[in-house]
Amino acid sequence: METLEARIKRVLQEEVSIAPYNPAWPRMFAEEKRRLLNCLPPELIKRIEHFGSTAIPNLAAKPIVDMLVEVTSLEETKQRIAPLLEAQGYDYFWRPTHGNDGPPFYAWFIKRDSDGKRTHHIHLVESDFEHWERLLFRDYLIEHPDVAKDYEALKLRLAHDYSNDREAYTNGKTEFVMRVTQAAKEYYRGIGSKDGVKI
Repeated sequence: METLEARIKRVLQEEVSIAPYNPAWPRMFAEEKRRLLNCLPPELIKRIEHFGSTAIPNLAAKPIVDMLVEVTSLEETKQRIAPLLEAQGYDYFWRPTHGNDGPPFYAWFIKRDSDGKRTHHIHLVESDFEHWERLLFRDYLIEHPDVAKDYEALKLRLAHDYSNDREAYTNGKTEFVMRVTQAAKEYYRGIGSKDGVKI
């Protein structure tokens, strides 16, 4: 039986590869959203959003659809949703938002195809989690293609440098993501809120 530590190490060492934009990604999101809404307890699920690079038209990305799911209770998610999705073959991790072991924790699932390749990352969080700010980052890049191209260049360089170190790849993007998220907050501040995110 594989230990949790061994599982984490294994998934962090899986290859990082960037693919050209695939117009099928929005469809893959929509199909998985329908599937989740059909199989998960409806009283626990609120909104489901497509975020990350596959949600940004014409942006090269890891070919993995990121989904952000609002749940009413993470405790209930652990007890009721995690066993359900694990039984269907999803990898499940109770994951820290920052670092290696600090709260707040959230539920994270990896869906794979029949060849074992990742197709979806599904992040289940409550409404007050900072993950929702990633929608501002997504929308800002959609509206600013020049910034999206800068992000693409950074990701291609990091994927080349850290092809088997997902943690280093992610850490290498942090400063850019934080800076652009701050710019997005200022850009959208006049609206007061966007996509349910308080600004």
